[in-house]
Formats: sequence, C-alpha cells, structure tokens
Amino acid sequence: MITRVFPFLGFYLLFLFCPESVFSQEKKDYKIISIAFYNVENLFDTENNPFTFDDDRTPDGDDIWTEEKYQDKLRKLSTVITEIGRETTQQAPAILGVCEIENRKVLEDLIKEPALKSLNYGIVHYDSPDRRGIDVALLYRKDIFRLENSVAHELIIYNSKEPDKRVYTRDQLVVSGAIDGERMHFIVNHWPSRSGGEAASSYKREKAAALNKTILDSIFKKEPLARVISMGDFNDDPTNKSFKDILKTKKDPKGLNPHQLYNPMEKMLKKGMGTLAYRDGWNLFDQILVSGALAGNDYSTFQFYKAGIFNKKYLITENGQYKGYPFRSYGYSGYQGGYSDHFPVYIYLIKEVSSPEEGE
Repeated sequence: MITRVFPFLGFYLLFLFCPESVFSQEKKDYKIISIAFYNVENLFDTENNPFTFDDDRTPDGDDIWTEEKYQDKLRKLSTVITEIGRETTQQAPAILGVCEIENRKVLEDLIKEPALKSLNYGIVHYDSPDRRGIDVALLYRKDIFRLENSVAHELIIYNSKEPDKRVYTRDQLVVSGAIDGERMHFIVNHWPSRSGGEAASSYKREKAAALNKTILDSIFKKEPLARVISMGDFNDDPTNKSFKDILKTKKDPKGLNPHQLYNPMEKMLKKGMGTLAYRDGWNLFDQILVSGALAGNDYSTFQFYKAGIFNKKYLITENGQYKGYPFRSYGYSGYQGGYSDHFPVYIYLIKEVSSPEEGE
C-alpha cells in the first residue's frame, strides 16, 4: 500500500492505493487522526502530598525522586507523545488518554515541554480517591477536538475478604466532544491491579468492567448510534472474563451492532504481542475499544482504520536481565532513566473527503 500525506484543515490527507483493501482502486482522499493511550509509569511531582502514599516519589523518599529526574522524565515522555502514530498522520495524537499521573500539575508541566507546547493540548482531569494518588486523564488537541463535557465515575469496590473495607481505586473518566463536527465519547480507564494474584483480584476488574458497561449503556440510551472509544490500562488481557463475559467484546469488526464493542487488540494478543512484560511473559493490558458505529465501512464519517502498539527501539531495554522489556523509569535496582514500563497503544480514525478536483 502506497500512502502520501498532505496537510488539510488542521488534519492530514492520506492518498491511498489499496487494490486489495476495502478501498476502491481509484485514488481517494482521507482525513486521518490518531487516538492514543499511554500508561506513563508513576508521573509524580517531587512534593510530598500528606493525603496519599507518594512518599517514595520525593527527594527524601526511597526512590530519591529529584527535580532533575522529574524533568528528565517529562522530556522523554513528551518526545514519545509527539511520535505516536506520526508515521501515518505526520502529527501528534488528537486525543491521548493517560494513567499513573499524580495530579493536574504534572500534566500542565508535561504539555509545556518544548516538544508539546506548540500543539496546544487541553487537559481533562479529576482527582480520584486512589490511595497512591494516581489518576487517569485525557489530553486533547484544541485545534482538532471541541470539548463539550466531562464527568468522573467513581468505582466503588469492597474487599472480598473484608466486606466492610472499601478498595479505593481510580475513577473512570468520560469525555464528550466533537471532532470535525462529529460527536464522540471517550472513556479513560485504569482498572485495579493484579496485586495478590490474578484470580484473587479478578473480582475487582470485573466490577470495573461492570461500571464501564453501565457507562456505555447510559450513553447508548441517550444516543443509540453513539461513537464511543474506551481506552486504558485494564490490567486484564483481551481474552479475560472482564472483556469477554461482561463487556462482550468482539475480535472481528464485521457485523457489529452499534452497541457492541470491537477490540482490535485481541488478535494482537493471539500473535504474542504485548504492552508490558512480567516474568518473561507478555500481557496486553493497554487497549483501545471502539463501539460498532466506529467499526463500519461507511467512510463518509470517521471510522476505525487500524490499531497498533508503539514499541520503537528506543523504548525497549537493550541489555541485562530485562532485555526486550519496555525501558522503564524505575526498576528493582533503582532509577533506570527510561520512559515507562508500558508501551503506548493507538488507533487511527479515517474518513473520506472530497478531492480538490471535486470541490472546484
């Protein structure tokens, strides 16, 4: 497939020649944007928050988290963000969901980095009740996405062994707005971890999936043909119960009804691909799901085109015990000087536009 990209109205056009794809053999013009998600691995400032367990991420804490390290991490993350999906779009993501960020301040510092400052990212963030003080958030290009409203849905879970003890974890963030006049909804997730073991902790993620489904149902009730993207670090693989039994995700986009969810990451998992590594095995916890209205082949409106894992060579540990793993900021031996213990993921949305000749 040959592609050529040209600027057009704040987006970019793909000139595609795809004789064996869903596209016709004739040249067609498409707007294309990227949507991405990135677990940025504990992006904390250096100040101690007395109300959360962030003591390690301070200059006097176990991690010796200094201003120099903080600034280095901001610089490195900003570089990654500018390059996600850029091979096709020639621009940074229109929408970026993030998790493991401490507060709004770290996001403000991030988007002020030289690599990102000119892109004019906006921030949607709410403080969550997570004990560690980490939240989810959404960054959006103000020249591409028109923000309409947002809300944080609290995930309420009680310990299975101590029913009167609440498990405090991250909210699920819902952001609604328009891209090129087309209304879309984004849900940003960071589901409870597998601490204590996958099986013993699965009920927490199943509760998170149930909340996600409730949010989806409420959106579809108001907008039966709603275009929804749910993204995040789900701490489950695409084939786990939370996805297959509760959200009932599909691995094939064909024949979906508008309320069903397509998970393009399921096929990636079956190929052995992953976004994080643990004990020499790969998991694909970082995922982006799209609703049926975005998984069709009517390209008169934005539709899902392709998904990917952004795992460029510089994001991979080059040697040592963890060779081949994501190049992280911190490891068991302390500061590693890397980026994150997760790879970012992304999807492309495209839609057909009139060619200049047709508009004349």
